[in-house]
Amino acid sequence: MALPAALLQHTTPLASDFLALLSEYLPSPSPLLSLIDRSIPVPVKQLIAEEPLNRIFAPAIADGEFDEFEGRRIRLEVNGGQPGITLGFWANRLRLLDGEAEATIRGSLAAFKTLAERKQDPDQLFFQRKLVIEGDTELGLALKNLLDSLEWSISLRGLIPPKK
Repeated sequence: MALPAALLQHTTPLASDFLALLSEYLPSPSPLLSLIDRSIPVPVKQLIAEEPLNRIFAPAIADGEFDEFEGRRIRLEVNGGQPGITLGFWANRLRLLDGEAEATIRGSLAAFKTLAERKQDPDQLFFQRKLVIEGDTELGLALKNLLDSLEWSISLRGLIPPKK
């Protein structure tokens, strides 16, 4: 498990060495996330994820940017097979689905975080093989290109519904 370089830079040498040692020998969080992922039923995941996703991408959905994905399924998956989510687009809404996908984008947690925070060009993540598309690569590339062309960001504010 890699610790952020910024964390290692702002510490004393002893603390920095300790954090580097922890980073090298701590297990990956993926198995724990996989266990949590498997224990949460799909309807609960849908309640948690669909509304924030549709709010984040509402302008693009309203402009018809997602129309070419109508009825299609794509999976975002952390290396090792879990955790992951399968997304679809039906009736002008992004949907969280259970089951197989036509295309899978797979990578490390760090690569997905970098992609979501828009800290690195998505093409670089694919060229460096930090993210990989399997299955219907045209579908995966179309989604990558769409997300790259849109103005969006993920923050806790975007995930929490506004007060009424």
